[in-house]
Amino acid sequence: MRSAGVFLDRSSVSRRRIALTVSIVLLLLFSACDVQRRKSDAELGLNSQQAAGRRVYDQYCDRCHEPYSSRDKKGRSLKGVFKKQFLPQSGMPANDERVGELIQSGRNMMPAFGQVMSPDQVQNLLAYLHTL
Repeated sequence: MRSAGVFLDRSSVSRRRIALTVSIVLLLLFSACDVQRRKSDAELGLNSQQAAGRRVYDQYCDRCHEPYSSRDKKGRSLKGVFKKQFLPQSGMPANDERVGELIQSGRNMMPAFGQVMSPDQVQNLLAYLHTL
């Protein structure tokens, strides 16, 4: 074989191919380090109401809000939303009443979901948000 004007034997070419393959595999593995498999409801320890809230979250909230990461999408991450006394953006109390109100009425860039979510769905969603 010829490569750049130099004759290479088959074993040298084979070693280069193996090294290139290993490098590509390692690159793919390391580039996916921050991607995690989605945990099941059971792995997260969710009860039936929280699991129902997770489905509501997936349907309405996930496109704009990260559930388990502190990274923001269009909207703020909801990780730990009930762990603080006040909501970071509005300064309102971080409780079911206020967060439920935000979900139903919307605010700033967040649309209102009061016409598309039932009261049970809102309660299930709030139960799920407490697990984040």
